[in-house]
Amino acid sequence: MNVTEIITKLTETQTAERGELIFLLQHITDDECELLRRTAQETARQHFGSHIYIRGLIEISSYCKNDCFYCGIRRSNRNAVRYRLSEEEILSCCDSGYALGFRTFVLQGGEDNRFTDEMLCRLICTVKSRYPDCAVTLSLGERSFESLQKLRDAGADRYLLRHETADKQHYEKLHPGEMSFDNRICTLRRLREIGYQTGAGFMVGSPYQTPENLADDLLFIKDLQPQMCGIGPFVPHRDTVFCDAPPGGLQLTLTLLSVVRLMHPRILLPATTALGTIDPRGRELGILHGANVVMPNLSPVQHRKDYALYDNKICTGEEAAECLQCLRLRMRAIGYEIVTDRGDYTEG
Repeated sequence: MNVTEIITKLTETQTAERGELIFLLQHITDDECELLRRTAQETARQHFGSHIYIRGLIEISSYCKNDCFYCGIRRSNRNAVRYRLSEEEILSCCDSGYALGFRTFVLQGGEDNRFTDEMLCRLICTVKSRYPDCAVTLSLGERSFESLQKLRDAGADRYLLRHETADKQHYEKLHPGEMSFDNRICTLRRLREIGYQTGAGFMVGSPYQTPENLADDLLFIKDLQPQMCGIGPFVPHRDTVFCDAPPGGLQLTLTLLSVVRLMHPRILLPATTALGTIDPRGRELGILHGANVVMPNLSPVQHRKDYALYDNKICTGEEAAECLQCLRLRMRAIGYEIVTDRGDYTEG
């Protein structure tokens, strides 16, 4: 089977064999990349038209108890600037975001034990009470099943937890020994059982990654059936083990976005900030390859540069209104419109 036939199979059946995915990733030509892109874009337009959903990202803490080898806020990085937003600051970000039209707030942070279940439940309840038409998404790493249930009961709608790689050996090359691949995967499956709209995802071009790893990532996403999938290029940070590693490739990232769109036609698929970091038009290219979500930053401007998971992060100095207006214009330039909508996942 050649690459064109694999693209046709993905379009018609939403699946492919592991060997076929590996072959596609290893042998796709420029012309076939364009065929894949057009097919993924058409698939996204069939389900979402020209609509692009926005999520307001609030980076609540740069403290993290973990020591992931690739991450700029890893606990052993003594050069990292640490901060925590207060409940009042987080609610102020939501207030500003709501006025701008955001109807989803994403509370993201390192695994910071100071954000207790009690504090987070109180915060979630306040946001949902103040803005009942909004969705609350959490991206706070691995928490106990009891904790995740409490946060869901408090009103949290969605949870983002990238699996980063579906291969245990590869995972262990990227993380310290105290972190468990099995627990990461188990937590993702439990999130779905609890009733969260669940987001998984992986880095493209991370150290030691192979085409076989990427095929396994695609098949894991197919098996898990998450409502969201975050795919972004690996971008090195100067204060990590992998500081000298090359960043993930733009075209490979775009190819994987398109494949995910064909395998999961209705999935919520962000054009990530990391994509915009490795290429000035990265987010636009992501949309043109099948993505349908962008995540402007609502965090206080004075802290944005401190939430440095990787180097050269974009939009660290822009006010939320300025950032959103810029994105609106950039999306219009390629034929899309940002919509003020919760942008929930719907079954096909």
